[in-house]
This record gives sequence, C-alpha cells and structure tokens, in this order.
Amino acid sequence: MTGSVNLRYVTFLGCTAALGGLLFGFDVAIITGAGPFLIRHFALGDISLGWAFSSLLFGCVLGSFLAGRTTDRLGRKRMLAWVALLFVATSIATALAPSFQFFIIARFVGGLAVGGASLLSPMYVSEVSPPSIRGRMGTLYQLSITMGILISYCINYLLRNTGSNNWRWMFLTGVIPSALFFILIALAPETPRFLVRVGRMREALLLLERIAGAEEAHGEVAAIAETLHGEHESWQDLMRPGVRRALVVSACLAILIHVSGVNTIIDYAPSIFQSAGWKVDGALLSTFLVGVVNVVFTLVAFWVIDRYGRKPLYIVGSTGMALTLAGLLITVLAGRFHGPLVLVLILTYLAFFSACVGPVFWTLVPEIFPNDVRGLAMTVPVLTQWIANAMVVLLFPFAFHQIGKEATFAFLGLMSLTQAIFTWRMVPETKNKPLEEIEQYWLDAVRARSTQPV
Repeated sequence: MTGSVNLRYVTFLGCTAALGGLLFGFDVAIITGAGPFLIRHFALGDISLGWAFSSLLFGCVLGSFLAGRTTDRLGRKRMLAWVALLFVATSIATALAPSFQFFIIARFVGGLAVGGASLLSPMYVSEVSPPSIRGRMGTLYQLSITMGILISYCINYLLRNTGSNNWRWMFLTGVIPSALFFILIALAPETPRFLVRVGRMREALLLLERIAGAEEAHGEVAAIAETLHGEHESWQDLMRPGVRRALVVSACLAILIHVSGVNTIIDYAPSIFQSAGWKVDGALLSTFLVGVVNVVFTLVAFWVIDRYGRKPLYIVGSTGMALTLAGLLITVLAGRFHGPLVLVLILTYLAFFSACVGPVFWTLVPEIFPNDVRGLAMTVPVLTQWIANAMVVLLFPFAFHQIGKEATFAFLGLMSLTQAIFTWRMVPETKNKPLEEIEQYWLDAVRARSTQPV
C-alpha cells in the first residue's frame, strides 16, 4: 500500500491491538515491586523466587503455541478477545491466592494470556498497517509494553506502604486495563489478510478501502490472495526453503534478545539496586526511573525505525547494550558496584534496548514470514523467546547471588555482542517492503548460498 493512508483509523487499530502489549508488560513487571513482599509473605529462597517470577513465562510458552495453532482458524480478533478475558480472570485469581502453590498456578495460567498476546498483537498490527508506516505501527506494540511496565512500577511504588496485603492489590489492578482491552478489541475489525484467507473478500476490500483508499485496496486484495495458497496447518509447510531460513533467523533472534539480559533488568531491578546499596523505597523509586527511560526511548524508536530501518538499529542497540554491560562488569571488578553509577549504567543499557532492539524485534518478526504460514510460523520465534525468557528469569537470582555478578554480567555482555554480529550477518532489511514480497528475499538468499563455490 502506498496510497493515501487513513492514518487516524490505522492508528486506532494499531493502538487497540497494542493494548495486548500493555497487558504483556503489566503482567510481566507487576511482580517486580511485589517481589520483596512475596519473599516475606511466602518465605521464598532464590529458586522459589525464580519460580514466582518465571511461572508466568512458562505459561507464555504454552499460550503462544496454542495461539499460533488456532489463530489461522479462529482469527486474530476472536483470539485477542479471549486473551483479554483471560487477563481479567487471572488478575483476580493471582490477587486472591491463598498459598504459594495457588499463586504459581494462577501466574502460569496468566501466562497463557500473555503468550497469546505476544503472538497475536504484533501480527494484527502488521496485517492492518501499510508498508510506509508499518515500522511505526509495530513500534506501538513495544511502546505499549513499556507503558505497561511503567504503569506497573507506578502501582508498585504507590502501594508499597499499604499493609501486608499490598502485593494482592498490585495484581488486582490488572483487571482495569484488561477490561478496557476487551471493549476496544470488540469494536475493531478482523485483519484483511485473515478475511481473504477465509473467503470474506468483500469485507477485506471494504476494510482496505478504509485503510488506504479504493485504488490501493483492489491491488492489495489481489496480492494477498495470490500469496494465500489455501489453509496451511501442517508443520511441513514451514519447511519450504524461503520459510525455513526465516524460521532459523527468527528463532536465533528470539533467544538472543533474552540471553542478552533485558528481562533480568526489568524483573529484578529492585533486587539489583538493593544489592548496590539502595534501601527498598530507593530501589523501587529507581525502578520507576527504569520504566520512564523504557518509555521515552521507545518513543525515539517510533520516529527512527522507518527512517533508518530495522537492521542498523538492531546492530547499534546490541553493541550499546554490550558496552554498558561491560561497564557494569568493570564496576564489580573495581569494587564500585554501588550508588548512582550503577543506576546510570542500567538506564543507559535500557535506553539502547528500548530505542533499538525491543521495537525492532516485535516489528521484524511478523514481517519476515509469508502470509500463508504467518500464524503457524510466528509460533516458533514467540515460543522460543518465551522459553529463553523463562529460563533466564528463573536462573538469574541464583546466578547473580551464587555464581556471582562478574560471571553474570560477562555472560550477558557476550550475548549482546553475539546479537549484534548475528544481525549484521544474517538479518534482512524489511523497511518499506510489502509483506507479500518478503518470502522472495529468503528464496533469493537460499539460491545465493547454494550457488556459492565450495
């Protein structure tokens, strides 16, 4: 689509779906401030604390898998509505948890909703957005994640002194954005690509006319129909040369984005700041600054992702993350891991992630798969990133306190550097490319590789 875009309407659709990202960020981060109080309430050790934080993430693994298997049959809109209702139910269940075991189960089930949203929301955004603004629309999803994180940090700080059950109120507040998400997704249409897939051509045409005008709509419907070769629910469809290579690249990016450490900072910021000498109140306030930086620099990405492209941002962001983690390692080795210096380095690390890596990942991954297998193919990177996320969050307290800060920061920094090199060598630039053309890039890459002299 390159015609006259109805920016207001596309923004409404993008913001509606991106609310799934807000709930994603909220549910992942609300436990950050609740953690110190959960430790006291349930008498948790390092591994138990890791389970409290990571149980939701293991649920995300199953949730993303189920969403990927069903979205091409039931549609993006219907699945997102079910996700919203599940967010409401599990927010209540977690807040009322009578035991640690019940808490873990409620968080795991809540992870089904988060995992589903992590696959469905960026897919919805990419499928309703014209190529000229798809990067910015995709950034809305990452921005909403950071907004969810910031809101949860604010709630954590405001409720910190409200009694022994303050952590219950922290989780219960999730009902409000979940209900809002359900109302808005009920008002939104299905995506044009799904409508074409199920033969509702007239609805798809009318929607595309509203998005980009009549002239562009007819061409887009024809292009979508040409790339949809019927229903594809078999994993064999993912073994086509142009799809297989995209799967490998997306899975590697999904692992690297988490083993480079961002969620250890997001989830365990209060613990890290306490280990650097901050009191609980100061640690929670510093965590709020983490949320602010997250949001501000994601806004930077909104303005640069369609100007400079996905690949350069990913390389710059990954390199910057590696350098700041090296700085944290030096502070530990020099015995200066305390006070404002630690805060500045962590905020700088998050600035590189939020302005470059985070928004690009959630924009790029839906872009690199062909229309006819996108729902199923998205299962692979989304499920992979949740497994990597869960394992990192589960093991971080043990690694940080038992193996040592030096080894932990060294490993995360090495993974950030690996991420930069991998992106430089393997990741394509998708800026301004119609989704229908991207499979051809992978086919060309496979052919080029097969014709290289041995």
